[in-house]
Amino acid sequence: MTITFLLNGETRTLEVRDPTQSVLDWLRAEGLTGTKEGCNEGDCGACTVMLTDATGTRALNACILMLPHLDGCALRTIEGIAGPDGRLHPVQDAMIAHHGSQCGFCTPGFVVSMAAGHLNGRKDHDDILAGNLCRCTGYAPILRAAEAAEAAPVPDWMTTDAALNSAKISSGGEWAAGPEGGRQPPFLPTSADALATWYLARPEATLIAGATDVALWVTKQLRDLPQVAFLKHCTDLAQITETEAGTEIGAMVTIAALRAWAEGPHPALASLLRRFASEQVRGAATIGGNIANGSPIGDGPPALIAMGATLRLRRGEARREMPLEEFFLEYRKQDRLPGEFVEAVILPKSAPDLACYKLSKRFDQDISAVCGGFNITRKGSNIASARVAFGGMAGIPKRASAFEAALIGQPFTEAAITAALPALAQDFAPLSDMRASAAYRLEAAQAMALRYLREAMGELTSVLEVGA
Repeated sequence: MTITFLLNGETRTLEVRDPTQSVLDWLRAEGLTGTKEGCNEGDCGACTVMLTDATGTRALNACILMLPHLDGCALRTIEGIAGPDGRLHPVQDAMIAHHGSQCGFCTPGFVVSMAAGHLNGRKDHDDILAGNLCRCTGYAPILRAAEAAEAAPVPDWMTTDAALNSAKISSGGEWAAGPEGGRQPPFLPTSADALATWYLARPEATLIAGATDVALWVTKQLRDLPQVAFLKHCTDLAQITETEAGTEIGAMVTIAALRAWAEGPHPALASLLRRFASEQVRGAATIGGNIANGSPIGDGPPALIAMGATLRLRRGEARREMPLEEFFLEYRKQDRLPGEFVEAVILPKSAPDLACYKLSKRFDQDISAVCGGFNITRKGSNIASARVAFGGMAGIPKRASAFEAALIGQPFTEAAITAALPALAQDFAPLSDMRASAAYRLEAAQAMALRYLREAMGELTSVLEVGA
């Protein structure tokens, strides 16, 4: 396949022979070695690049970005952050002035993340830089540099990518087998209809959205993916639409876009999504992928299940809907037919009683040991209904049915909640692993239930606040 994109302001047309090759590997082979390889799994941010498309500019991890993701976009690496005449970007000047670099290995990624934030006028530097790890400088001078560059105007050369109008290269529909081990050229559908037709005929193919999970199959498991479809041009799957039934979130809506939307109607969900991986991952990962991969520690499903979300699946022209919790059957097994894909998730217009809690060893950029979603509705002083779901407590994201039953009809008091807590042991038999022991997980889930009560009573329980 042939893709066209801008690279540091210059048009590039590239014949892609291996569609799963990472942008990082390609850049370094091209001599653009300022972009570093650290973890090669999207955790450290050393390979951060800027990508601009119709939705705006964002920082992404090049190690888990695949070449077809660049089609029709503008890519800017650390080599393109300074001006064509050699003038430094304001964040580069600030990094020098505030001594923000020691060994320098992580510095290119920090600078690109800072430049993307600067371009977008953002000042939430703790969020912007949470996906960039530094082992020697320390974060204080880097954050000071980011703050110092806030007021500087955006350099002219950084605004040219937004005017990108590259012609999209057609995927051309079906292809014959390629010469390399029978690998099929990738499919780049431009609509859900085109995807549905293609996938129904090739149910064994791999669908790639943001690739924040699939890329690790390649970089860490060294898996070969002989037939793939990249969904980046399916803009009809990337819409958030208000309907009579609720809000329809397309499967290709990124976690970053979902978080921005949820700030208004569902602030508890938005607060949880702030802790979803990092800025670079949230800008690529999609809510459809987070659901479809069926991970028991995915942060999205517990909250969405607690909200009462409905999932819509599509297979060819046929569509069906189900409560989200019914999609997960057992570990890594979902109620999904061959050739069927997640099309959308429908959320209620309002969930004022929702609260979401994530427990992990680090606040930022970490995998949940336990993630809980609570949506307990009261009528008067008694509990009228309850939807409680957890991740990390079973082989699937799962509702706490026995716990819910023990709550309904009881007064909304600490004594009643405490009396219902043993029911969680009927719902879950968690495993012990490197993140937490089974006993700790169960105790943590119980503590989350008490935290929900105390927050509802007005007590401040933020893990970012320290009190005597």
